[in-house]
Amino acid sequence: MDYVYCVGFKENLKSELIFQDKLVKELALETGISRHTLDNYLNQRGHIPAADIAVKIAQNLGVSVEYLVTGDDHLPGTVPGGPEARALLRAFNQLNEKERKLALSIIQLFKNQGEHPAEKR
Repeated sequence: MDYVYCVGFKENLKSELIFQDKLVKELALETGISRHTLDNYLNQRGHIPAADIAVKIAQNLGVSVEYLVTGDDHLPGTVPGGPEARALLRAFNQLNEKERKLALSIIQLFKNQGEHPAEKR
């Protein structure tokens, strides 16, 4: 299998695993990719996987392959704002309509609080 050196993939994969609190062995079990192979993508040489493997990893983590390769979360199919924004979107999508309205109201309260510093006293 041919590999291309890419520090971005290694760092983005590490960051996403840490953010999602997912172990390499969990990713291996969930994707069917051997732990040894995943470790090779995360080691100092930081190889980027073949496209089919990258797709499996990205799908499992809920991110795009482009995000894993480039770190750019402004590409089509990704959520701007990084891992935290993706986590918020996933949680928001699991709410019912009433809960979504409440969540948006709470976010608006936080936003308004930041707009009126004198009222914080």
